[in-house]
Amino acid sequence: MSKLGNIRASLTVRVALYASVAAVSMLAGCVATVRVPQPAVYVPPPPPPPPPPSASIEVATPGVSIEVQATEPPPPIPDYQQPPCPEDGWLWTPGYWAFSTGGYYWIPGTWVAPPVVGVLWTPGYWGFVGGVYRFNAGYWGPHVGFYGGVNYGFGYGGVGFGGGRWAGGHFSYNTAVVNVNTTVIHNTYVNKTVINNVTVNRVSYNGPGGVAAQPTPAERAAASEPHTAPTSLQTQHLHEALRNPQLSAKANGGHPAIAATARPAAFSGPGVVGAKGAPPLKPVTPPAHTPPANAARPMEHEEARPTEPGHPQTTAPKAPLANAAHAPPPAARPGAPKPAVKAAPKPAPKPAAKPKPEKNEKNEKP
Repeated sequence: MSKLGNIRASLTVRVALYASVAAVSMLAGCVATVRVPQPAVYVPPPPPPPPPPSASIEVATPGVSIEVQATEPPPPIPDYQQPPCPEDGWLWTPGYWAFSTGGYYWIPGTWVAPPVVGVLWTPGYWGFVGGVYRFNAGYWGPHVGFYGGVNYGFGYGGVGFGGGRWAGGHFSYNTAVVNVNTTVIHNTYVNKTVINNVTVNRVSYNGPGGVAAQPTPAERAAASEPHTAPTSLQTQHLHEALRNPQLSAKANGGHPAIAATARPAAFSGPGVVGAKGAPPLKPVTPPAHTPPANAARPMEHEEARPTEPGHPQTTAPKAPLANAAHAPPPAARPGAPKPAVKAAPKPAPKPAAKPKPEKNEKNEKP
């Protein structure tokens, strides 16, 4: 075989080899692509991202909640005296003007028991924001926060509280600014540097025409602390004031007859103090069906009517007899002696007939 023939033979063998390799590769690729499909598993789509905050939402100061708003400012704070503290450990909560559908009404200042040891009361205040007067609710906290710079008196001169402090788990009262009977309560001290100013302009709100005050760094820090809402007795005190028509500013002209109380929701009796220039406190009218304290009890021999809900037991009055002569006798009670029955009078006996003369046997004829 010539040299050229050898080259042709070698090329033929290589072409055949390449063709076989290509065929095997194509066959392998076809086999690899044939696979059993996996069962489909449903995967829920991820939740949509939360919407961005609306620009109209107003961000309030931390720890301060806005309750109500009004279009007119509250009346000036009334001038009144503080009643003495009734219990050791109770704290003073100053009075303020609240707002309802009928206008402003006064919430009397009162002594209350704190919810826990070591907290102080930050009073609520009115502030002029956005063209209206808004009330920021009070709260309990470790420190006194911002209350509008309003001078409520009795330790609340506009900034902080100078009426007392906690020491060793007990509250100590500063008798220079709060009314405490030292013969009953002995945890007291005197700090005359705290002056309880009684200003002529007793403005009760923060803003234009009122008090121009801004929170101090300490008050801003107090606003970020944990707070406790008013107690249930404080809430009851508020509701009782709302139901009392004498506390309406329209009725008392800004001089409530109940300016402060010694105990919450106790609007009568000892410890009730009226504002200077206030009308006299009207007596509370007792309910129509409430018997007087000295009402006589039913006698033992009188029958009582069955009581009805909301009505006291009263003695049934005896009905007058139409004709006493023909009245039936009363029914005899069990075990009672029967009344003696009078016998009817017997008719008079008729006169006896005269006896006839007896016949004389001797004079009889045979």
